[in-house]
Amino acid sequence: MSTAKSGLDTGLVRELAAILRDADLGEVEIEHDGLRIRVSKSGPPSAAPAPIQYAAAPAPQAAPAAAPQPVAAPAAPAISANAVTSPMVGTVYLSPEPGSKAFVAVGDKVKKGDTLMLVEAMKTFNPVEAPESGTVKEIIVTDSQPVEFGEPLIVIE
Repeated sequence: MSTAKSGLDTGLVRELAAILRDADLGEVEIEHDGLRIRVSKSGPPSAAPAPIQYAAAPAPQAAPAAAPQPVAAPAAPAISANAVTSPMVGTVYLSPEPGSKAFVAVGDKVKKGDTLMLVEAMKTFNPVEAPESGTVKEIIVTDSQPVEFGEPLIVIE
């Protein structure tokens, strides 16, 4: 395709190829004013990854009648109904900054609205506040631990 006939800026194509190479991408595509340019790279045939082969799962077989029963995993500890749960997915921090005193400790008395810990999500630190006044009975999580939405964090009674 010549530049005179298509109005294509070959410098742009070269820039896209450089981005492809520098970012180790397989393909780059742009569209502007109705013109779509796609640049993709292909390696030598030996560089192509081999297709992944999956073995078929063996057919389930009936267990022998005298087979020993598997040992049950220990039950997860019962979580109190008074557990404060994580309001979001993130990382929990027990103190306002590294090396400083924790917001609360087991045995501390807290008032409704007191900050118990922080949950960091997307570089934003969100306070976890006491939903009611009471005494901290257990801190279930550790500092810098990843947590899921609804995961118990602390017990206040």
